[in-house]
Amino acid sequence: MLRLPRIISSFITLERVLTTARFPVSQAKFTTSSYGSETFLKNYYSCPSHYYPMSKNYLSTMSDKKMKPEGVVSMLDYRQMTGEQVMQEAKQLIQDCKVIYDRVGSVKPSDVSFDNVLAPLLEVDRDSYTRGVTLQVAGMVALAQEVRDSSSEAEKMMDEFSVEMSMRKDIFDNLLAFSATNEAAKLKPELKRYLDKMIIEGKRNGLNLPEEEREKVKIIKKRISELGVNFNKNLNEDTSHAYFTKEELVGVPEDLVNSFEKNDEGKLKVTMKYPHFFPVTRKCKNPDTRFQAEKLFQSRCKEENTKIIEEIINLRQDQAKILGYENHAAYIQEIRMAKNPKTVKNFLSELAVKLQPLWAEEREVMLGMKKAECETLGLEFDGKLNYWDLRYLQSLVEEKQYAIDQEKLKEYFPMEIVTRGLLEIYQRILGLKFTKLDDMEVWHDDVQVYKVEDNSSGQVLGYFYLDLYPRDGKYGHACMVQMQQGCLDNKGERQKSVVAMICNFSKSTADKPSLLDHKEVETYFHEFGHVMHGICSQADTSKFFGTHVERDFVEAPSQMLENWCWQEESLSLMSGHYKDGSALPAEMLHKLIQSKNANAGIFNLRQILLASYDQKLHSGSQNVYTAAEWERMHKEMFDMSTIDDTNFAATFGHLVGYDGQYYGYMWSEVYSQDMFEARFAKEGVMNEKAGLDYRNKILVPGGSRDAMDLLEDFLGRSPNPEAFLRSKGLDTIQQTA
Repeated sequence: MLRLPRIISSFITLERVLTTARFPVSQAKFTTSSYGSETFLKNYYSCPSHYYPMSKNYLSTMSDKKMKPEGVVSMLDYRQMTGEQVMQEAKQLIQDCKVIYDRVGSVKPSDVSFDNVLAPLLEVDRDSYTRGVTLQVAGMVALAQEVRDSSSEAEKMMDEFSVEMSMRKDIFDNLLAFSATNEAAKLKPELKRYLDKMIIEGKRNGLNLPEEEREKVKIIKKRISELGVNFNKNLNEDTSHAYFTKEELVGVPEDLVNSFEKNDEGKLKVTMKYPHFFPVTRKCKNPDTRFQAEKLFQSRCKEENTKIIEEIINLRQDQAKILGYENHAAYIQEIRMAKNPKTVKNFLSELAVKLQPLWAEEREVMLGMKKAECETLGLEFDGKLNYWDLRYLQSLVEEKQYAIDQEKLKEYFPMEIVTRGLLEIYQRILGLKFTKLDDMEVWHDDVQVYKVEDNSSGQVLGYFYLDLYPRDGKYGHACMVQMQQGCLDNKGERQKSVVAMICNFSKSTADKPSLLDHKEVETYFHEFGHVMHGICSQADTSKFFGTHVERDFVEAPSQMLENWCWQEESLSLMSGHYKDGSALPAEMLHKLIQSKNANAGIFNLRQILLASYDQKLHSGSQNVYTAAEWERMHKEMFDMSTIDDTNFAATFGHLVGYDGQYYGYMWSEVYSQDMFEARFAKEGVMNEKAGLDYRNKILVPGGSRDAMDLLEDFLGRSPNPEAFLRSKGLDTIQQTA
């Protein structure tokens, strides 16, 4: 999953107020005489010193013991930071930004120019980015509870400021005025796109509405922002766990069982973090244990987050109505590739119809397996599939139908070998060179730092930080965060890109190294694809750098790269037995590849269900009861009830940040499969020509061009869904995309 900053930009791109470098701004004056020339970018990225008063910055100081890679601005050892320092930096960031916005807003519409309107906004947009995201990441990875708590409070404060600035009608009016000038007509394409997007975002914030309506929108935005921070914090800080006897965990891998903490009674502590929850629900033979674990997992933050998300949904609908949209989904999708909810509904419903026959077949197979299992274990067979059976039975299907012992398979994917192979693959296909840097300033001793260079020129593009293992208080999923953008700096020179990948793979034990199951290998490959998007981008502006593309396209580049986890040539590079490095046996390798579409019906229907649920919640119903709606839709899709007294919505983090957009995962996969089949499947998964084309035509532009234009450039034609359907084992059907 791509982790996007909590502050999502409004018309002033304060998506970046939560994210850029803190460094002195050039004394040079803006000049626009050469804005149409090759030297233009060197001119517009400078700013009078009075625009940006600098203060002492705790997040840019050098750690006492470690060094930072050259070009990395922020101090990233959060162990050297206090909660008070986090709050002080957030306040200073807000103050610094406000000075610039006030100055831009004070310009008379008759006096607007590039120098006094657009250039200062470009400057603050970029130079507030790393400062803000550094504060945000502290809440995700810092060891000290005090720092994480302060990060959440700082995020709320900055979100509130972001909302206020997004509602600055004086700045919006000046942008409109500038757009009508001769200067604006001569802007280079990326800057013209920047100006156009800023104006569109202003209108989407209601800045063309009367003052009373604008005030309502501002109040709603602030409340939604505050609630969203609380929702995520509750999930991040959740410590739900249960205790089981060893007998109650029969079937769970022994090395995992041996790693569980024990209470005074000798029972084993199973947390609801992924490295515990998924193996227990996928492998435990005891249905009562699976039920208890699943119910606890689906009950996380139930009381507090249910209230939060239902208030957020109502507020989003209120805002959409004020802004003139039928519902929140329509508001969101207007600026996505899909454009409107009708297109999304058709996309999801047509695919669901096509997948139902696959699920019907899988259902019968699972029922047969469950019956046989009950007979073997002496359990009563109830003749149905239960919610808490599904993960276990899917695992059973993979093992029995494809004869894959997942625990044996894991032995061939030790973290060290997977990482080495993954890095080798990405270097070869993208024309890059990675060098591990030791003794660098990091927030935890587990974190590894790598330098990235262009293989042909030797140019340093940036750095990536790998934080791969779970710990208390750490962000609980897998994500990529762009910590510093490689856009142009205030001298017109390209900054170094800095990206962090935050995951939660199982750590080594006394007996075994960290071993990944194949799904984790796929996750690793996917998230690293986001890392490469953030490293390889060469967009000039902060607004369009890296993964800042249309949200329903943002997953496509990484989804495309997941295919390498299913190809013999690439799999051989990132596998080897943890004891002796021996190759993955040919029979096991072939069965793994054949298993790609195991459970394709239920998996993809669940993705459709999640997307449809998201759409339903944001399609206009006021006072929706999220738990009841999930139960109804799950029953309709799978003919299966959920677990009483749970609420999936309270744990569904995508409802904050991906609201009205979850369909984008499948939508973007359509394009990802088209890209893979059209080029790499034909030319070779390690083909450097295809890889460089992918880097230059998909990753390099970032969001500086429409995603559809990037696709057509790479494919040499318009994209279509046929490869996607074939990848699922389906016949080609007519599909809106």
